Amino acid sequence: MSQQQRSTINPYFALMLSVLSVSTSSIFVRFSDAPAMVISAYRMLFTLILMTPVVLVKHRKELAKITRLDALYAIGSGFFLALHFATWITSLKLTTVAASTVLVQMSPIFVVIGSYIFFKETINKTSLVGVITAVAGSVLVGMLDFRIGGTALAGDFLALSGALFMAGYLLIGRELRKRINLLPYTFIVYGSCTLILIIGCIFMGIPLYPYSMKNYAIFFALAFFCTILGHTIFNWALKYLPAYAVSICSLFEPVGATFLAFLFLREIPGFMQIIGQLLVLIGLYIFIARGK
Repeated sequence: MSQQQRSTINPYFALMLSVLSVSTSSIFVRFSDAPAMVISAYRMLFTLILMTPVVLVKHRKELAKITRLDALYAIGSGFFLALHFATWITSLKLTTVAASTVLVQMSPIFVVIGSYIFFKETINKTSLVGVITAVAGSVLVGMLDFRIGGTALAGDFLALSGALFMAGYLLIGRELRKRINLLPYTFIVYGSCTLILIIGCIFMGIPLYPYSMKNYAIFFALAFFCTILGHTIFNWALKYLPAYAVSICSLFEPVGATFLAFLFLREIPGFMQIIGQLLVLIGLYIFIARGK
């Protein structure tokens, strides 16, 4: 594994488990009748509650050593994460699960654009081919949804916005993770993200309660399965696998989400929509695997 360490648990098996866990998020969202901002806020609040005991017991000293400037950057990362959840979860209410989950996966492309602007990192020709392919696929999906109706197109736009905000979250995190360990960093990010989403609900006049027990169960499931068992395992796997391998495995999320949407929601994408979504996934694969 070169510089990667060995694990007693097969990291690819754990990664596939995490992909399956993350794939359920769109289905949980669809089964909730709460507003998207409320779903986002409770998902992050329950995630924060679940991780707080571990962080305070094992990482309290690390938290105290974080500089004020780094803490402010981490809060900024939480702001972008809040925007990501708010826009992406809203998109799931407006467009198909397949279109939303595929388009939100385009964050690596926005990351490379941001890396060029802020860190002067260049992009090679192979990566550029991947970018063009993925963008062409997203345009095809958008054109087809425009024919279906403005609501679906708005959902596509929000999913792409979610990818853009995720890129902001990742760009800040890439720099901060060089100096801050995973759990202390995510604790600040998730905490600020939760607070921003709650303030957003209050500012927009969206009630934070009461909701049915079914909704609260969905909020908890999103936190436990999709965030703790999903995104946390992604971060754990980076210790044992190359970053590009983790990224490629994450591309199976739209596949899993589309399959689950067919089973539980009876959403069947049209032929040309499948072509557009495949172009996005192929472009991302070229960008991640071949453009290193």
